[in-house]
Amino acid sequence: MAIRIYKKTSPGRRNASVNLHSEVTKQKPEKALLRPKPGKGGRNHQGKITVPSRGGGAKRRYRLIDFKRNKYDVPGRVIGIEYDPNRTCNIALIEYEDGERRYILAPVSLTDGMTVSSTSGAGEPAAGNAMPLANIPAGLSVHNIELVPGRGGALCRSAGTYARLTNKEGGRATLVMPSGEIRQVSLRCRATIGQVGNTDHSLVKLGKAGRARLMGRRPHTRGMAKNHHDHPLGGGDAKSKHNRPPASRTGVPAKGGRTRKRGLPSDSLIIRRRRSKRYGQLVL
Repeated sequence: MAIRIYKKTSPGRRNASVNLHSEVTKQKPEKALLRPKPGKGGRNHQGKITVPSRGGGAKRRYRLIDFKRNKYDVPGRVIGIEYDPNRTCNIALIEYEDGERRYILAPVSLTDGMTVSSTSGAGEPAAGNAMPLANIPAGLSVHNIELVPGRGGALCRSAGTYARLTNKEGGRATLVMPSGEIRQVSLRCRATIGQVGNTDHSLVKLGKAGRARLMGRRPHTRGMAKNHHDHPLGGGDAKSKHNRPPASRTGVPAKGGRTRKRGLPSDSLIIRRRRSKRYGQLVL
């Protein structure tokens, strides 16, 4: 069992659960692939807070991830699966035949000693192998999908996610996204076979505020509790939203409102919109 639920010995333990990270086999990261990651505290280059309720947290370093998978036709051996504090999924350390080491997103069923490869053409459709969508058989699950050829994977990179390749026609591949959206991507875009690992990540409950503070999340003040000049929902003599739908401090709809701009070049590539989480129906 990858998720552990402790006995209810305290109010914090009563609602908390932890991930045992049973897939992790390597504890110390590769030193050459680490970069510093200083905290920003939600501030921009002017020192102004643009993202509220952020700051503090455990110190961490960034792991360089190979999203492009551009080391073609060179097999690599999996040295270990590591925990990455910067993302929800685990990462795999790969050592190629020429001695170079790189991090990739660890898919389900990838373990130590296995071999992965990245090809510019057709290759074996095994978990962890990367190739163009034109060479991936229809019906397989893929992740780390490029939107622009050569730019690197941008879709389906979080824990447990994958897209299903359903059709290839007219120079484009049709993908069913985790949100229910059906969209098309160029067949020249590359993707990695399989589903992203650490599938139990969504089952973890923090249980107490202290674990949120370790993640850099500070206390959050509701908009209705603020003054009218600090938030659109603030002000007034009583608890009231003034018949206004929920919105952020800048007026962006917060629950179910459409925020995506119309007329984008990618609109023609979206066959069906994602499923609405509010009503359980398709967003047309």
